[in-house]
Amino acid sequence: MKNKLIFIFSLLCSITMFSQESTKSFSLQEAIDFALENNRTAKNAARDIKAAEKQKWETIATGLPQISASIDYQNFLKQQVSVIPAEFFGGNPGEFAEVVFGTKQSVNAFAKLDQKIFDGSYLVGLQSAKVFLEISKNAKEKTDLEVRKAVINAYGNVLLAEESVKILERNIEVLKKNLNETTKIYENGLGDEESVEQLQITLSGVESNLNNTSRLKTLAYQMLNITIGTEIDSKTILTDNLENLTAQNIVLGLIDTPENIENNIDFKIAENDKVSKELLLKLEKSKALPTLNAFVNAGYSTFSNDFVFTNSNQKWFGSSLLGVSMNIPIFSSGGRGASTQRARINLEKAKEDLTETQQKLKLQIASAKSDYQFAIEDYDNKKQNLNLAERIEQKNQTKFYEGIATSFELRQAQTQLYSSQQEFLQAMLDVINKKAELETVLNTINK
Repeated sequence: MKNKLIFIFSLLCSITMFSQESTKSFSLQEAIDFALENNRTAKNAARDIKAAEKQKWETIATGLPQISASIDYQNFLKQQVSVIPAEFFGGNPGEFAEVVFGTKQSVNAFAKLDQKIFDGSYLVGLQSAKVFLEISKNAKEKTDLEVRKAVINAYGNVLLAEESVKILERNIEVLKKNLNETTKIYENGLGDEESVEQLQITLSGVESNLNNTSRLKTLAYQMLNITIGTEIDSKTILTDNLENLTAQNIVLGLIDTPENIENNIDFKIAENDKVSKELLLKLEKSKALPTLNAFVNAGYSTFSNDFVFTNSNQKWFGSSLLGVSMNIPIFSSGGRGASTQRARINLEKAKEDLTETQQKLKLQIASAKSDYQFAIEDYDNKKQNLNLAERIEQKNQTKFYEGIATSFELRQAQTQLYSSQQEFLQAMLDVINKKAELETVLNTINK
């Protein structure tokens, strides 16, 4: 019995620990931090940086000494026959003797060292590798900004769905109470059937909305899980609530933030593109310069008619060679000139794109500030409207039970209240999302 209790206790502990491991709780900032480490797009962007670092070294290494070695074994299945005048060997003039030169088998072992001395394209390549690494880092930064914004949107959608479900459930509870009371009044002959039917229609619509919102809540959680980089059906608990999060995201000073275009990631990317086009132009120009390379090789060869190369007394013959080669481009039928002109045209396009990016970013920043300010103003407006709609609905309920207001007027007040509730929730979400958009375009996020 004692052993059985110990087993049951251990099983319960393991189940509890497994449940804790599979359930994750996040505030909004914790969800963002988790996503930046685990979001699959963010992880691939980090891998791109590592790949760019390796590519940079790969480019550098091409200008460093390169050593290669080769071993060749040759065995003539049938040796080539040469003919020479027979008189060389004392034969008759006009006759030819058949001779075979060399041995049937041979082994050659050589090592070679190559070194660039001057190559204009290599110098440009070194600069390009550095720029490519910078491009990868900027791409990672942009990815992180987009992931952060996506997490905020997904987190907010979950909170919106949660609050919507709670409000709809409260509305259904009130409607059921009203319907029950109105039905009793009608059954006692003190009311009309239309009042009951109006409430039934309203209740049916709200219940339908609740069912749909519950399904959307499940999808919202799944979308959040995908965005932060966890399994789609993971159990996720959000520790922030929509109202407090909205209050934290009302930062009026953000609207007065200076427009530092150079800090925007899209500007950095456009500038990277211009620099890369400048390097491509330099690369095309460098192709008209001579290249200078040096090499040293050394090796041993041995010859025999039989395979005796593994014998210690086999004789090997050494040789070595030092050389320098220069390649001078002289005439390319206008090909290099056309390539250079094409690179220059692409550079001019990149400059125009950079200027256009600057202009668009100014408009984008101004638009984001305007949208954020409107979201704050709309939030205050929708909050006031909700308070008014609640009072109007309460007054119409009182009037309805006192026989002053009709069931149609009560239904209108209730519909107006439900609409105001959803508009207020959406206004809170808009404040959070518009602030995220403004922070993204300004790139003022604390890293």
